[in-house]
Amino acid sequence: MLRTKPVGRGASSQKYDIITAMGSYALSLDKFEQRRILRLITLITARYNWSRNELNVGQREIARLWSCDERTVKRETATLRGLGWFVVKRQGARGRVTQYQIDFDKILKDTRSSWQNVGPDFEQRLEGQCADQQGDQSVVPFPKAGKVDAPDVSAGTEWALARAILYREDEAGYGAWLQTLQRDSRAGGRLMLFAPSRFHATYVQAHYSERILAACRAVDGAVSEIAILY
Repeated sequence: MLRTKPVGRGASSQKYDIITAMGSYALSLDKFEQRRILRLITLITARYNWSRNELNVGQREIARLWSCDERTVKRETATLRGLGWFVVKRQGARGRVTQYQIDFDKILKDTRSSWQNVGPDFEQRLEGQCADQQGDQSVVPFPKAGKVDAPDVSAGTEWALARAILYREDEAGYGAWLQTLQRDSRAGGRLMLFAPSRFHATYVQAHYSERILAACRAVDGAVSEIAILY
């Protein structure tokens, strides 16, 4: 539990990603659920201790922050515990408030359906983070063992010739990501390639676009831009 702990390098972007996932998810729900998640987002941004992964705030202070009464705070807190988003870290006692921690793994799991609404880059980034936390490398489909066939250059297009360069430079990377790219069209200096899926297109655009452009320019100096479609 609680593997997602946004501290250290890259922590700021991870925090923004979590808040974005919650906000996008809330906007897909009814107004009552939206208000509950907005309250939680406000509480997190105002009072959550990220480094210690704890929320140590009394109900009276939360009620003031949320502009509601303490009975509403109790009800909302109970609901969040029921969802698994709040976890009791230390039970309150006389003179001491209940201390909570937030299960960001559960939040990300529950909001996963809304990631695509933010954009493919956001969805890919969070999928990658989840895979890293779980030690799961299956999200990145590396080629099967064995030799990758050299590309056919008989078509003579800039992409056919560039593929040969990319193959020589990195056979494994070519086999995993570039082999299935198809030439779609050309508009002036803009070469458009077609990928088999949105994830594939996003990954290639992020990790291979500069390499592809360099290879294309090596065989046709008029190429100035690469666009990956799906």
